[in-house]
Amino acid sequence: MLKKWTTHAEYERFVLEAVRKLDGSSLKRLQLFDDSLKKLALLDLDPLGEKLRPYYSATGRPAVQQPEIFRSFVLMADQGELSITNWLKTLAADDLLCALIGCSPGHIPSLGSHYDFISRLWLLRTDIEKESRKKLFPFISKKKRGKGPGKNKKLPNRRAGIVGRIANLFRKGRSFPNRPERLMQEIFALLAVNPSVEAGLIPETGLTVSGDGTCVHCHSSSLGIKVCDCRDHGVYDCKCDRRFADPDATHGWDSNLGAWFYGYTLYPISFYNKNLKTDLPLYLRFVEAGRHDSVTGLVALREFRELSPDLKIKNLCLDSANDNYPTYQLCHEWGVRPFIDLNGRAGSNNTYPPSISLTDSGVPICMGGHEMIYNGFCPGRSRVKWRCPFVLGKIPDCHSIALCSPSSYGRVVYTKPSWDPRLFTSVPRGSPEWKDTFKNRTSSERINNRVLHDYHLENMRIRGKKRYSFFAMIIGVNIHLDSRLKLGSLPA
Repeated sequence: MLKKWTTHAEYERFVLEAVRKLDGSSLKRLQLFDDSLKKLALLDLDPLGEKLRPYYSATGRPAVQQPEIFRSFVLMADQGELSITNWLKTLAADDLLCALIGCSPGHIPSLGSHYDFISRLWLLRTDIEKESRKKLFPFISKKKRGKGPGKNKKLPNRRAGIVGRIANLFRKGRSFPNRPERLMQEIFALLAVNPSVEAGLIPETGLTVSGDGTCVHCHSSSLGIKVCDCRDHGVYDCKCDRRFADPDATHGWDSNLGAWFYGYTLYPISFYNKNLKTDLPLYLRFVEAGRHDSVTGLVALREFRELSPDLKIKNLCLDSANDNYPTYQLCHEWGVRPFIDLNGRAGSNNTYPPSISLTDSGVPICMGGHEMIYNGFCPGRSRVKWRCPFVLGKIPDCHSIALCSPSSYGRVVYTKPSWDPRLFTSVPRGSPEWKDTFKNRTSSERINNRVLHDYHLENMRIRGKKRYSFFAMIIGVNIHLDSRLKLGSLPA
């Protein structure tokens, strides 16, 4: 049962009254938490109360101080605390911090209430979750995993054709509504993304977004816990099934380190606000470490469109892991322009007319051997226009100009995205617009850095996809509050 939810107006009155009661030294100390107080004042939790009410029983012992617990987690991340236990000890010893989350001294929520709040947002039955912690998994030695593809190289997709099959499911309107993290993602959209849209930080139309996965190394053992009696019989290197402290974690390949790692992949979809020069996460998801980004990227795009249907994506920037035909085709059907780095191993279906010579990035080559110049997209005929580089003054001379075209306008060539959506993109690769738009892809890398390092998620001694997903949501809320605070500090 969800007892009375403290409204945002009541919280603001409580803090104002608590500040009035502070002595001189405490008022001076309050200046150290000025930004934290402003962030919590921006965080309106009234919509969260209505969102969570259906997830509480109508009978039983009432759940109290739920908004205070949420603010406690937000302030914990803001202060860089990595342990819930240590954070509650800090709250218990600091009346000022208690006031910031809306609690009177000596009445802070318990440790169990904090953990229960996390579990309540995870849409997985408790008995199934407990059973997974007891489940035994086969032991996989380093030798069995092999050497890996090498530094700066990624593992190939384990399932051939999986991206195409997933794309076909999405065409039929299907998705993955039963994922355990769905409620956390909805709360993130409700408390972080939507208020930033209302504040003008994120446009509702014409969005340029980017996605990119990053490795998250967990701190639990990848060797597991032995439950057999082999040691009692003098066998110390047995290969028996084992229990793992973090059963959700898996092995993956870290291309930056050129080594196997044990943990997860964090995949954000992000937006870069050029005017404010700030990066904002729009969607966050933890997946298996070994899952290929081509699969995750497509799933992330589908789930983001489902979670934030009012936000219309214009451009999507992805790395070469997503350079596959199903992604291009689905983006075209959804009205999204893909900006994807070419993967040299992906090849081409060679459906364009053989009389046209092309560079590896799909730029036509004239009979003089020069790359032709992009001259715009013709939406009426769905084709891209290319003109003579000599006539446009891009090259000083051309020995084939007399044989090419008698027109003063110069030779014109058209390419159609329908020939090959991977090579003939509506915004040609190498064009100024393509280069300028593709720069936004680094936004996801910066979001990954903020989540893992600025807010120290990678250093937290937590286990399980549930807690990683929860704290990623809390950190994402903090990042949005940071940007809204930055927006409010700009001169009018």
